[in-house]
Amino acid sequence: MNTRKVAFYTLGCKLNFSETSAIGRQFEERGFQKVAFEEAADIYVINTCSVTDHADRKCRKVVKEALKHNPDAFVTIVGCYAQLKPQEIAEIPGVHAVLGAAEKFQLVDILAGFEKPAGGKGQVYASPISEATEFHAAHSFGDRTRTFLKVQDGCDYSCSFCTIPLARGKSRSDSVQSVVERVQKLAGTGVQEIVLTGVNLGDFGLQGPDRERREDFGDLVRALDEVEGINRFRISSCEPNLLTDEIIRFVAGSQRFMPHFHIPLQSGSDKILGLMRRRYRRALYASRVALIKEVMPHACIGVDVIVGFPGETEEDFLETYYFLNELDISYFHVFPYSERANTLAPNLPGRVHDGERHRRTTMLRSLSEKKKRYFYEQHLGLETEVLFEDDVTNGQMEGFTPNYIRVTAKYDPLLVGERKRLRLTNVNAQGHMEAEELGIEVFQH
Repeated sequence: MNTRKVAFYTLGCKLNFSETSAIGRQFEERGFQKVAFEEAADIYVINTCSVTDHADRKCRKVVKEALKHNPDAFVTIVGCYAQLKPQEIAEIPGVHAVLGAAEKFQLVDILAGFEKPAGGKGQVYASPISEATEFHAAHSFGDRTRTFLKVQDGCDYSCSFCTIPLARGKSRSDSVQSVVERVQKLAGTGVQEIVLTGVNLGDFGLQGPDRERREDFGDLVRALDEVEGINRFRISSCEPNLLTDEIIRFVAGSQRFMPHFHIPLQSGSDKILGLMRRRYRRALYASRVALIKEVMPHACIGVDVIVGFPGETEEDFLETYYFLNELDISYFHVFPYSERANTLAPNLPGRVHDGERHRRTTMLRSLSEKKKRYFYEQHLGLETEVLFEDDVTNGQMEGFTPNYIRVTAKYDPLLVGERKRLRLTNVNAQGHMEAEELGIEVFQH
């Protein structure tokens, strides 16, 4: 009997990638062969996102592409969009099963023989989000350099624009001991760098059926710093009110935790932060950035921003623009506000029309490019360590410094997974850094 082939496609965040990888390993443990998405697989699993715009259109497009590769394939949809709109997704032509947040990690057991439902409509397996109470460990795995390690899931916050609590449920976490054990196993595989991920990463510590707060994120960071065999840890997105001074100072003194933070801001206007129901104001945010730069002058700081939120006037937007311009930050991700069903924001007065959202988005993205180039140029001439990744495009490979400067190099298989001591020499036309080794510029275009 031929081994059945399964392929995956992931939309969205690093957390989704870690979960897709974990589901993929479940298939492989059952004897399935994991193949690339563009191959003719027997089963396609599409992991969806609901955060960015056009979730429905993206889902439909990926389903259509899967069926081009194999019109007879079984297509399964999981992820945040699957939890929020299961019945709608089940109506998409070619979709055979939709699994919610509480079911996706039992996919292989629930679908068993992967038999297509009668009647042409996909079968829905999606419990109410209140039933998604168990923490499921996950990590990405596919190269020797970096893995995304899920340590927390869900969110107890109630930001007025966000559907994530509806899609993933309440905050819940792994234990420090369990995470340490997983990291020790990963160390034995040759992984060089681990990125800690979660929906609300800084809220780590709620555990068990009663979600008792047994530990906190600081406990996890301190424990992982003691694990041998992993050279680099990165903290992915962390809320500014949860990124404590203690954690910042600990990272500053650590040899393993990299001087790189991604801290969502969303708005530089206290008025808009209030309407968003965020749990901090701009003064706290500025204090976090100031402390990071005080104790780690070369640290990279990334920011998330939403523009065009209901009630955001031109004055409010310019307040955000000038606030970001004055902050000592390295880059930011800019998102035009998009309405989400079952959230509070669409009911707020002062809708910003689409053209204005686009204009403000363009302005901030242009500012981000300037901030990033300035950050890179500050490091010209610096000797640093670059970890190269197994990701090659047009004969070029990339690596990252501890503070997340992207370095471009000509592909060399001997560099993959290697940490090289280099001198940063030039920012190229693509906005990537170039470097030299031993005084000879061998890594340039």
